[in-house]
Amino acid sequence: MRYLVYTLIFVFVLSLSSCASRVVVKQPATTVTLVKKLPRQYKVILVKGKRYYFFNENHHRKTKRGFVVVKV
Repeated sequence: MRYLVYTLIFVFVLSLSSCASRVVVKQPATTVTLVKKLPRQYKVILVKGKRYYFFNENHHRKTKRGFVVVKV
């Protein structure tokens, strides 16, 4: 009887410490606006040390393929 009680307590303690963690996956944006070249009227804006290009009421980030419209 004592071993049964010890076994039940041991199983209960092991069930309290789970290895599983919660993983939340966020879906990427489905639409990406890519601009090959900005017009000369753009303005450079620094936000938290990062360079953004502002034109036509949109903020852009420079990438290898061009400029991507982002939310700041």
